[in-house]
This record gives sequence, structure tokens and C-alpha cells, in this order.
Amino acid sequence: MTRACRLVAGVDEAGRGPLAGPVVAAAVVLDPRRPVRGVKDSKLLAPAERERLAARIESRVRCWSVAWADVEEIDQLNILHATLLAMRRAVCGLSLRPAHVQIDGNRCPVLAESGVSLSVEAVIGGDRVVRAIGAASILAKVYRDALMRRLDGRYPVYGFAAHKGYATPEHFAALTRHGPCAIHRRTFAPVRASLGIPAGPLIELAAEKN
Repeated sequence: MTRACRLVAGVDEAGRGPLAGPVVAAAVVLDPRRPVRGVKDSKLLAPAERERLAARIESRVRCWSVAWADVEEIDQLNILHATLLAMRRAVCGLSLRPAHVQIDGNRCPVLAESGVSLSVEAVIGGDRVVRAIGAASILAKVYRDALMRRLDGRYPVYGFAAHKGYATPEHFAALTRHGPCAIHRRTFAPVRASLGIPAGPLIELAAEKN
């Protein structure tokens, strides 16, 4: 396979930092014949623009996939390894097999365990400099936000539709008032604190917003 025609997938995630809900990853293989204008880091886009671009990405790229790791997996594995699991699932869900995968960040998932043998590259700040990763960041964010809006209907007292599970004052107030629900990450320090469990060395801190 020549370099000119080899398939390259970009991968990014959304939802490492929240106190509740899954971490979602997306993988995208762009089609150079059908560029999507305006793709950039999802955090730099307004929600309406992300939604518009997500629809264009889905219709114009060669293939895309969205996957996630749920709260139980996050609490069992820790948020880093759950994120890598979601990324691996997203890559394995692609309808075309890429020859190379570019991952946003400084850690790469192990893909050989899933029967996939390909090269993997970590790109720090990749959602800003690699268009396929930027496209993946948009899909991951849009899909996770939609999922949290649906979960808001199941757990309406927490305001998930507004804050998407992040550590906002409103979310802290709801945790104090109601305690955690089934989709809260119990290994994250603020959730443990709401249960009266003291912090320990294995607790994940929800410090990053995506």
C-alpha cells in the first residue's frame, strides 16, 4: 500500500473530566475528495456549530465510529484506561481498516489485543493540528452531550442536560442534596465525598474539561 492511499484514522474522546456519565471516543477516516470546512477542536465551537459539523462529518468522511466506556468500567479500570478502552472500541468499529491511527494526547490504546494490527501515534494537541482528530473530537462531544441529555430525563434532579456531568456549582449542589445516582463515578473524589468516603490514593480527580 502506498503512502498516498493508506487510510489514516483520527481519534479523540469527550468526557474524561465529568463526575458522571460515560467517556465517549470517536474515530474518523477523512475523505480528501470531500473536505469538511470548519473542523477544529470541539471545545472551540459553539454547540449549534458542533451539531452542524457533526452531521457534515458523518455524511462526507470515508468512515466514522463512536464508542464509549460506561461508568462501571471507569470505576473499575480508572478514567485513563477506560478512555483508552473507548478509543480502542471506536477504532475497531470503523467499517474500513486504517493503516495508521493518530490519537489526541500522549497515550495510545493497545489495538493488537482486539485483533487489529496497525501503527498508532499519539499527537499532543492533535484536535487542533490534525483535521481527522478534530473531526473525531466533534463527533465524540456531540454524541456524549446527546447521551447526557437523554440521561437527564432519567435523573432530572441533577441537571445533566445543562452541565453534562461536569463539576459545576449546580452539580455539586445536586450531589449534596440528593447524593449520587447510578451514573455517577464513585471513584472520583467529589462523588466519594458526597458518600462520606474519605479521599485515598486511588481516587481519580475530575480536573479536566473536554
